[in-house]
Amino acid sequence: MLSVRSSKKSDASRPRSGALVSLTGATRGIRRTPPIIDVNLNSYSRTDPFQAFNVLLKLLSSLSSRVGGCQYRLTPQEHRLSLHLLNIIEPFVGSTPSKRTIITHQPTEILDAIVFHVSSRTDLLNLAMTCSRMHGVVIPRHFDYRVVKCKVSSVSVWNHLSVHRSLAMNVRRLEVLDERAVSGPGTAIGHGTLSSSLSNQSREMVPGGISSTETDLEDTDDELAMHIKQEQYLLDALSKMAHLESFIWSCNHSPISIDTFWPILLKIHALKEVEINDNMVFAPMVVADEEGEDEDVPASDARNAVARQLKVVTLQSTRHAYGSTKHPDFTRVKGMLNSCPNLVSLNISYIHPRSSSSQTLLSADDLFLFGRWPSLTSLTLANLRFSSSSVNLSAASTFLLAHPNIEVLHLDISSTLNSSTFHKQIVFLSNSLPRLRELRAHRDVVSTILACPSETGPRPLEMIKGVKLSSSEMKNPLFFVNLRRFGSHVRRVELESWNEMDDIRKLIDSVPKLTWLDLGIKGYGHGRSGGGGGSYVPTVNVNEWATLLSSAPELTTFHGIKFFYEISLQAQASLASSYESLSNGSSSSPASSSSSSSIGSSTDRSRIRKNDETASLLAWKCPKLRRVDHWDSDNGGSSGGKVIVIMNNSKDVVKDLRNGEGKEGRDREKEKDKTGPRWEIRRVKQ
Repeated sequence: MLSVRSSKKSDASRPRSGALVSLTGATRGIRRTPPIIDVNLNSYSRTDPFQAFNVLLKLLSSLSSRVGGCQYRLTPQEHRLSLHLLNIIEPFVGSTPSKRTIITHQPTEILDAIVFHVSSRTDLLNLAMTCSRMHGVVIPRHFDYRVVKCKVSSVSVWNHLSVHRSLAMNVRRLEVLDERAVSGPGTAIGHGTLSSSLSNQSREMVPGGISSTETDLEDTDDELAMHIKQEQYLLDALSKMAHLESFIWSCNHSPISIDTFWPILLKIHALKEVEINDNMVFAPMVVADEEGEDEDVPASDARNAVARQLKVVTLQSTRHAYGSTKHPDFTRVKGMLNSCPNLVSLNISYIHPRSSSSQTLLSADDLFLFGRWPSLTSLTLANLRFSSSSVNLSAASTFLLAHPNIEVLHLDISSTLNSSTFHKQIVFLSNSLPRLRELRAHRDVVSTILACPSETGPRPLEMIKGVKLSSSEMKNPLFFVNLRRFGSHVRRVELESWNEMDDIRKLIDSVPKLTWLDLGIKGYGHGRSGGGGGSYVPTVNVNEWATLLSSAPELTTFHGIKFFYEISLQAQASLASSYESLSNGSSSSPASSSSSSSIGSSTDRSRIRKNDETASLLAWKCPKLRRVDHWDSDNGGSSGGKVIVIMNNSKDVVKDLRNGEGKEGRDREKEKDKTGPRWEIRRVKQ
């Protein structure tokens, strides 16, 4: 029986073995066609390692399919091709970092040309930190030269830039500081925005390795000759900055005329922003005699030069008496603006000098008559005079109609005659300012713009500033009527002054979607009550104000009224720690912690309890209100960037209910209900 079974097993296995033999023989009879590979070395680019890798892989995989003695052997042409492909791949997949980074293998001139196109100092610093090779190129030649801030008297800096033309071409932003500015090196990184006030005393930022004084350059006994020498070195250095993008002139105590460096600025084709803070920009033009001396740049060249890349121009006067005049003139400004056909933003502000008893304003009639910039989107005219004649009124209306792309308009103009009714005489033509988003002007001007018809639909006006509600003329409800009818897109209102709460109530009723409200100062310029010094007592009618603000359900920010009592720094730190422990899951609440002795004095504990009650009331009446004034806020609503932030815990309750389960989630909800809304002191960017 065993022999019969074994024979059956052997017989059953025989056909299966025969089938395998026949299958193997069939597969051996099939030969793959070898791939066709181009052995021409010029067919493969050195900048394409992926193509070289794929061809090399195809070549090596085809060796096993070759017949006879050619198997696993390369022909001489294929051998040369494989070496060529390896040379292409090796720099990209090498074992050492130096072989993987090809950019550092480039000559210094190539690296310098590459870094030349990086303008931001932050990006330059990040690039310099990659390796020592890039550090040696970026820091000494680019990082120290992107932003230069120095005074006119810094002759050594101007001489250094005029001698080293290649380094002067790396300057992107030049700021000429006032002689009374703080001396010393600056540490700011990044461009930032252009300075808008001389009160911000900037520190000097000069390239390293330049001595602050040089006897051969700066020593002179003649003061007039010293100013001439400074002007000569400054103009020479400025002419070498062929890639300058931003220029700021804040030197108000120098006899150097703007007419000397303005023609040079027009020749810099990369210039985009110019800001001049100098009283002499509004001084009358002095007509030179025909027999006078020739200047370095002829007047004809200045008139013919055009700065097509210049987009932003800011011209402002200062409070200083030097360079000021009793009769400011617009002739020089007119000539400068005629050379800027592609302006996007224009800011002209005139300020009365401190020592001047004359209140003569700068006339803007020529601007409305001759100024035309098709790309203008932002226009600011501050403290300018406008003639009330019919011709000039028509010119102003035509000017605004000719600039349909204006989105930001700050119009602070007045008239010498009939100043009380002047703003009502301005007429805006149909379809004027169809893209206006931000408006700062007199109340009557705002009302007229709102009522001006537009064929493209309502204007996307979102922000209104500079309106006064403290005049007796507010009995006329035309402003509120136009605001209610045509101000459907208004979200933010910043008043200049107010007097009655009834006017605020009318304003809120006219803007139902209001999210930001700043009341400005109360009355006729007396300022907001409650400074930072001494004991501060906030408003007592919190309930009345909360009821008033409840009419604006979308309100998130409110400035102008102080609701919170001042507490000491120690109490602020203790309160912040109690809030932090509460957020970490502690069972103690701010109410209980405020009653403990660790919070500070009894006065602080009493004020914290009153502040908690105020926060609860505001959170109840205004559910979306988050930001209100700090107790140290000045007349402008600023306290060094500090605000009171009201934190409503209703969202935290919903979050805990979603994350918690059963009784644990309900306990968290009850605990949140016990704590209620909280208030914190935070710093915000202005």
